[in-house]
Amino acid sequence: MATTATPTVTEKVIADAEELPKAVVKRLVKQKLSQLSQDDGDMLVPKDSLMAFAESSRIFIHYLSATANDICKESKRHTINAEDVFKALEEIEFPEFVASLKTSLEEFKRKNSKRKSDSSKSKEATKKNKTEETTMENGEAQENGEEDVNEVVDGDEDGDKDADSE
Repeated sequence: MATTATPTVTEKVIADAEELPKAVVKRLVKQKLSQLSQDDGDMLVPKDSLMAFAESSRIFIHYLSATANDICKESKRHTINAEDVFKALEEIEFPEFVASLKTSLEEFKRKNSKRKSDSSKSKEATKKNKTEETTMENGEAQENGEEDVNEVVDGDEDGDKDADSE
């Protein structure tokens, strides 16, 4: 009896996790093709072509990350950094990507640092506002609490006990 090679659920989940998002691949392919095209019209890209782009991209990413990992291990480190990726690109003979990738990385860092500083400023302002609100609420609660205590004390000044306890 021959067994068929049907993928198990686990293999299917792993395969799906390794795939690149189809919408992103489609958008990138269409964008690049429209830049290279003489026509300004919308490009139609067959589904099997998109799958080929996605699969080749996935293989390239795996190859690049494995090479960067090897470079990282040679340096006796456990974490891949940007310089490892740049060296890996040169090692796998794609040095033309390094300059544009460095530019993109610097732009990302610049935007991210601005976002972080804006975020930390807004967090500080929010924290300050919450502290002020809490102080105000606690002040009001203390005033209300003192009034309630005074009412009970005022009611108890006569020394009268509850009729139920007698």
